[in-house]
Amino acid sequence: MFLLTLMVFFANVKNMAIKDTYTKLLLAFLLISKNSDVTFTKEIASIFKIVYNQKTRKTLQSLEKHEYIKSVENKSDTYRFTKEGKTYAYLKFPFFRYLESAWDNKWRIISYEIPENKRYLRDRLRREVAGWGLGPWHRSFWLTPHPILSELKLLAEEKKVSEYIQAFEGEHAIGQKETLLEKVWNITKLEKEYKKLFKIWHDILAKDIHKHQKLKEIIEAYTGVLKVDPGLPKELLKNQWIGFEAYSIYNEIKSILLV
Repeated sequence: MFLLTLMVFFANVKNMAIKDTYTKLLLAFLLISKNSDVTFTKEIASIFKIVYNQKTRKTLQSLEKHEYIKSVENKSDTYRFTKEGKTYAYLKFPFFRYLESAWDNKWRIISYEIPENKRYLRDRLRREVAGWGLGPWHRSFWLTPHPILSELKLLAEEKKVSEYIQAFEGEHAIGQKETLLEKVWNITKLEKEYKKLFKIWHDILAKDIHKHQKLKEIIEAYTGVLKVDPGLPKELLKNQWIGFEAYSIYNEIKSILLV
């Protein structure tokens, strides 16, 4: 029952709209310009359903305080994504982690069984790790190729659940990796989600609406898939993976619409 509950939770993540401005801003950095400066105009903010007001500016200040972004000197409302900011954003959207960096060939195996009488702790923990690229392997065991153990340790200490968690790290020794990917992450189903996304994008681009509205709808549809893509590295998926194709197509669309 515990595993089933978690599987249902992760399945529903895709349908959960991003509500907090903090996460929306991180996504904006990832999708607008991950490696160069981003100027937050009202138009850019509206594309990500952000009201560019004093509250948003305070959120940007908070991101800067945590050194996730850095103000660009002599450029109003312009920021640069930091290495720390990218690392934090990858916890929310793991797809982006291995677009430019290589995998270390290590798996992280995590197990946590929190008693029913501490269900509130269990719910808090799984909400936090929902986007970390974890996949259900066996009952109470989760697998990920992402280097998230240091973040997990800090989170476990913060949520006071360290006594209920075990975590391991190691290399693949025996077995077909393709079989593992299908069992743990249901790659076939994810591929179908990307194919559906392409159809949605085609329909959006055919609409007779303003280009910024088109980009807004393109990103909204894309976000739904990004929230469930575990961000598996190229070393496992090869360069033919449809998720990489989708990212390339998105960048082409963005270059046309965001002018």
